[in-house]
Amino acid sequence: MKEATSNSESATLSGSDARRAARNVSALMIASIISKGALYLWQIALSALLGPTEYGIYGTVGGLMATAASVASFSMGLILIRDVARAPGKAGAYWTAMLFSQTLLATAAYVGMNGFALVYSEAVRAFVALAGINLFIDLFGNMGYDLLLAQERMVKTSLVEIVHIFLRIGLAFLALTAGWGLLGVYVAAILSGLLRSIVLVGLNLRAGLRPCFPLDRAICKALLINSAPLALAAFLTLAYNHSDKLLTTGILGERVTGYLTAAFVINFGLIELFSTAVLVAAYPLLSRSYDDGRNAFFGFMIEKLALYMILVGLPMALSISILAEQIILPLLGAAYAPSAGILRLLIWYTAITIFGNVISKALLVQNRQRRLLQIRATGLALNITLTAILLFNWGDPRGAVIASIIGEILVVTLLLASFRAVGWDPRRIGGSAIRLLLIGIPTALALLGLREQFIAIPLICGLGIYTAGVILGPVLREDDWDLLYRLTAAAPGGAILLRFWKRDVELSW
Repeated sequence: MKEATSNSESATLSGSDARRAARNVSALMIASIISKGALYLWQIALSALLGPTEYGIYGTVGGLMATAASVASFSMGLILIRDVARAPGKAGAYWTAMLFSQTLLATAAYVGMNGFALVYSEAVRAFVALAGINLFIDLFGNMGYDLLLAQERMVKTSLVEIVHIFLRIGLAFLALTAGWGLLGVYVAAILSGLLRSIVLVGLNLRAGLRPCFPLDRAICKALLINSAPLALAAFLTLAYNHSDKLLTTGILGERVTGYLTAAFVINFGLIELFSTAVLVAAYPLLSRSYDDGRNAFFGFMIEKLALYMILVGLPMALSISILAEQIILPLLGAAYAPSAGILRLLIWYTAITIFGNVISKALLVQNRQRRLLQIRATGLALNITLTAILLFNWGDPRGAVIASIIGEILVVTLLLASFRAVGWDPRRIGGSAIRLLLIGIPTALALLGLREQFIAIPLICGLGIYTAGVILGPVLREDDWDLLYRLTAAAPGGAILLRFWKRDVELSW
């Protein structure tokens, strides 16, 4: 007989919420697999088409652009999704407040990123000025996207994102074949971003949502106040993520940054696929269930999401770290051989990050943005200091990766020390993590022993050992399997899987 506490905790997930959460996760995961998969392939092709030096310029401009975008958005979308999910009638007023605030912020971000670019070469400065136009174009598209997410219309947003990515890739490829080089890549991004913004805003207008004028100063003020700590934390996070590329360009040159960018693209894509899509889909449900900290279901779900990230992150890190050369050389060619050594280390940063993202999202739901800011500021200070020291002394881009790993370990430690919630018990996660590490030992040995073979052989054997260990070993608790079974039943196509997977669980939804 199963423990009553386990059943009561998982049973608090209602049928409608389960179906909605499963549908949302499915839509965003499918969209991520398609669009991000296409983007991965494009980034790989782009690295070969441009070469390490131009790809280093591309990575440097991308780092500046991403950091400036965090200023332009000011993380207001996260506050909008949380608040509109709780009070849908205020969507129009929030839209107006964001239009007013983010236009001013985007202007400041554009000026700032171009000012910072003055320390780089003329080519970097020119492309920063051009790429920055997207700050204003994406402003409208991101607002439309966040409003649709707040209404949990994930299917439509997912379709738009897929079309946008393929259009962007297609236009950029045509521009490159026409001989436009990096200029064509950025023009394609501007044109595809413009179409994305038009469609996303149009979907909201078609649904009857309109900005409400005049401006509600109270909402605008609340948005700025509530977003400020989170925006600063996001800025610090992105500066933290991209500081290695920005410092490497300044210290070691654009070609070395090209090697680092190639590894970073794989790292970023995996975070988007396995972490971001899941957390974005779960965010409205977590916001509703928090209930000012009284609902144990909130802590229960954070615990399960954190365990999921460990479950996925460990085999991912082991496989890519051990098989880095077999991945980089066929994909990027001998010109990017130094990227393999970088990727071998960077993937462990990825595994740590996707776990920490769960706790960051939990603190956001709890409205503890200021604590997030303090943690990210501490991590950034350590990362920049170590990166500069290691790059100057070693002259090797792997020094920047080691600095990032050390900084991220500090960040996750502080996040875990700060998070408290009813229904959350980190000791359960710790026990599962230790058992997973034990399963990881034979997995790693299999990967090492077979790494000289065709890449599919070590991957199949290693992941087969890992999967068998998870299924047969005491890694997942009964309530973990029960929750997974219920979500499988609620997911599209879940009935097919349940023909072969049977558990003694009453499906009330």
